[in-house]
Amino acid sequence: RNMSSAGPEGRKKMRECEGLIDSLVYYIQGAIADHEPNDKATENCVCILHNLSYQLELELPESYAQSIYVQRRNISNNDKTPGCFGTRSRKVKERQQDTPLPEEKSNPKGVESLWHSTLIRIYLSLIAKSTRNYTQEASLGALQNLTAGTGPMPLAVARTVVQRANGLPSIRAMLHVSHPAVKKTAVSLLRNLSRNPSLQNDIAREVLPDLVSVLPECVPGCEVACETTASICYTLFNLTQGSSHNARLLLSAHGLPKVIAISINDSNMFSKASRAASVLLYSLWLHTDLHSAYKK
Repeated sequence: RNMSSAGPEGRKKMRECEGLIDSLVYYIQGAIADHEPNDKATENCVCILHNLSYQLELELPESYAQSIYVQRRNISNNDKTPGCFGTRSRKVKERQQDTPLPEEKSNPKGVESLWHSTLIRIYLSLIAKSTRNYTQEASLGALQNLTAGTGPMPLAVARTVVQRANGLPSIRAMLHVSHPAVKKTAVSLLRNLSRNPSLQNDIAREVLPDLVSVLPECVPGCEVACETTASICYTLFNLTQGSSHNARLLLSAHGLPKVIAISINDSNMFSKASRAASVLLYSLWLHTDLHSAYKK
């Protein structure tokens, strides 16, 4: 667990170590099957996998991008740029969302397991069943890492979490835990998921009222809570920017007074949350059909 946080070279060596990732996944599967999701070894295994999934899209060898995730039936060679799992250009990204996602291997080995749906479901199971905060945080954090990029892999993981594995109820429950780091990581994961336009309505329907309910009445006084508040505002921004319906959901959940109160805080120490709230307010005001409702 300590070695897995030793930086890019350490992660690379551990990912390449034959049988290591498979053994970690095997152990966690056994713990879940035996209804023992709270033992210390399971926590250690999940924390290692969390660390090994950090910057995975950027650090994997080019061969994975070519053999597993690059599928460009409608994209010419001129559109491609070097890098794991595809490109960053807007044109390619838009086309990418229209392209079928690659089929995953039925029996993944080694590093391939890190983004496989089997491990995604394991993380979601631990989030739901474990009561150890570190295990919950590491499971959420691994999913956060896997959904952080812009290529086909993060998109595939996000769709698995939201649509194939029905993971939103488990993540939603983590918004209401008392442990600040778990809550912060859950919100960060939802922020990543909410960047996918195809998932925004599902997320808004399942989670938006809960996001509003955990927003504070004003800017909180500690840094972790302040960062969580900022992430909630940016998640709500993603969910409402292109949807009047979702903006109305925020309104009906009594979110507007909270967002206004957060936005008017002028303390430099906690300006991150105020700035995020102001961005959200500006976006909400662009829905001109809701102006009369806002004023009421």
